[in-house]
Amino acid sequence: MNSDSHVVYLDQSDQGPGSDFEANGRYQDPVYTGKTLTTAGDFWPGYYGRTNVGATSFSYRAVMDGLRAGRVWVDHGRLIKGVDARVRVTGDRRRHTGTPLGGVLRVKRGTSTELTLDIDLQDVPNWATFVPRLARVDVIVGTVTGPVANRDAFTAPDTRVVTSFEIGKRTGSVALSLDLGRLDKPFYVRVRGTDGNRTQPGLMGAGVDPYGPKLDVAGDADPWGDLWFYTNPIWVLPR
Repeated sequence: MNSDSHVVYLDQSDQGPGSDFEANGRYQDPVYTGKTLTTAGDFWPGYYGRTNVGATSFSYRAVMDGLRAGRVWVDHGRLIKGVDARVRVTGDRRRHTGTPLGGVLRVKRGTSTELTLDIDLQDVPNWATFVPRLARVDVIVGTVTGPVANRDAFTAPDTRVVTSFEIGKRTGSVALSLDLGRLDKPFYVRVRGTDGNRTQPGLMGAGVDPYGPKLDVAGDADPWGDLWFYTNPIWVLPR
């Protein structure tokens, strides 16, 4: 879950009387106002945005270990129930083999690799009372080039959407795979998915990202009408 919540949409409480954070380092306990707040942009933790961590248990240590290992994907509005993304040597058909999110697969140069995706589709309503539907999954690949000359550039020239999968199912799960070719240079791969309601070409143009998230319009940006999920990368490096 995402706990970064400050002023919550549709909340009916406010900071207690005499709140002075600068003087006291805290706000007074909230009080009920009876007025519904409609100008805020935050949601209660887990209400809209979620950070999903692959952990071996529900202990704090296990969750922190999962975060440090990068076994993380995030979603809006509970678009999907779960995703298992792995990169493995092509042809390895053993169940649950391969390198998961955040991991590094080191193989001999020239080895063929593939991405496998197992996605559990959503089957329960979210907090907006509807069951989201996954419409498309995009696979994004980028070359690992080492340290950059300009750390303020925020560009990855070789990163692009390499393929997209249209999802026709509404229930159950989907299994997808993509041949990543023979390893000739280090790269990373990550995945995103969308309900497909609002898209536009990405910042670097349609040749790089033909159907990316569409910019919000002031006064007309219903968050529940534009749902996405994003995974951390998996790294593939020659040994």
